[in-house]
This record gives sequence, structure tokens and C-alpha cells, in this order.
Amino acid sequence: MQTNLTLDKNPNVLADVQELVKTLDTEGFALLDPTSTLLLAGVSTSDIKTLESSWNYLEKDHYLKDGGNYRSRRHASVVISGNEVSRVAHRAHWQPTTYNALHGGIHRWFEPIGEEFLNSEPVKKLLTWIANTVSKIDKNERWFSEVHQFRIDTTGGIGRPTPEGAHRDGVDWVALFLIGRHNICGGETHVFKLNSNEGYRFLMDKPWSLILMNDRKVIHETTPIQPIDTPGWRDTLVITLRANGFLDNPE
Repeated sequence: MQTNLTLDKNPNVLADVQELVKTLDTEGFALLDPTSTLLLAGVSTSDIKTLESSWNYLEKDHYLKDGGNYRSRRHASVVISGNEVSRVAHRAHWQPTTYNALHGGIHRWFEPIGEEFLNSEPVKKLLTWIANTVSKIDKNERWFSEVHQFRIDTTGGIGRPTPEGAHRDGVDWVALFLIGRHNICGGETHVFKLNSNEGYRFLMDKPWSLILMNDRKVIHETTPIQPIDTPGWRDTLVITLRANGFLDNPE
């Protein structure tokens, strides 16, 4: 992995809502503020806010290989076709070591996302909007999607949103929503163009802001978080999309 990437600080990378697909196609990613995100997805602020309390009920991630205890999460797998979202039987999250050198190569069984959350109208609208948006680029009608709820906390003094470092996920598209930040500093997002020194850095600090990334074109990471006061945490919703089936162990 490159370590000498040059980042432009606080870039103007907020995609114009009328130019979102063009921005994704040419730049490989787009950053949207909450107002634009919810407007495009057809979700009201009041409806989306009802989901946020579910992050208080995530389960600890016991697979962390750095010895940390700072990550909680839940996971689900769905298939998206047009405006239809179908949950599949609960399955392990798996990545090859080529994409995740730290936690790749193992089947990680996380607690499932609750039915009330996944079946809610706002979440279905977010899933289908993302899928239909990227389909305008990839011309794909069916997406295999993994949904992750994350909480990174600072009870141990530091929390690492991406302990594996700058990486790709091994899928086609990645959508990362910030749900909230509480009593923390740090957590800066970095996006690098693949095989290039060109990159961007920015702080996502508004709930339901979104970065949508073409995983074939960019690498991403988020810097560690530290407490301003305790307790401190950072909540995110990550949705991945893959055209040709879920990412599974080929063996």
C-alpha cells in the first residue's frame, strides 16, 4: 500500500445533486451533505431520525486482531432489484486477504441487523436509491448488498474505524453514511484514487452525510478517533454493492 499519498485538505468535493452520476463516473466517488442525500433518496429527516437509536444495541466485534475492544456492529445481506429489497439467510462476512490483510481469510459471523431496522421504509429507500444510482453507470439490474451498522468507541482511549488501514472492500460500490459523532476528535476520511498520488481528506461531521465510492477506482480509510470526553463514539452505516454475487470464500 502506498504511504506517500498527497492529500488536498478540505476539498470542494460535495457533488452537485444534478451532477451526481457524472461525478461518480469521472471521479470515482462523491460526497453529499445530509440535505442532498435525503432529498435524492426520498427520505424525510423525521423518518430517518427514528433509526438512530438502534446503534445503541449493537454487539461487540470479537474478531479484532489488534487486541482492541472498540468496535460494535451488526450485519445483514440483501439482494436489490429495482425497487425490491430481499433479505437472504444470515451469512458470514468474508473478505480475501488481498483486500483485508488484517481480518481477511476468515468467516466473521456478526449478530444480524434487526428486522425492524432493515425492513423500515427509510432503509429500503436508501438501499434502492443507491442501487439505482450506480446502475446508471454499471447498467446492472441486480445487486448483492451487505449492510453493516458500526459503532467505534473510545472507552479504551482510542478507536480505529479502519484498523486494516487504507483499503478496498472487494466489491463494486461502497456507501458510507455518518450517523453521528459524540465527544470525539479525529475520524478524518481519506479517499485516494487507485494507483495515484491524488487524494482527498475531509471530516464527515453532519448526521446522514454520505460518501459513495467506486471500490474499483478508489481506496479509503478513516483515521483513529480519540475522546474529548467520555463516553465517545462514532456511528456509521456502510452498504456495499456487488454485481456478481456476494463476496464468498471460493474454496
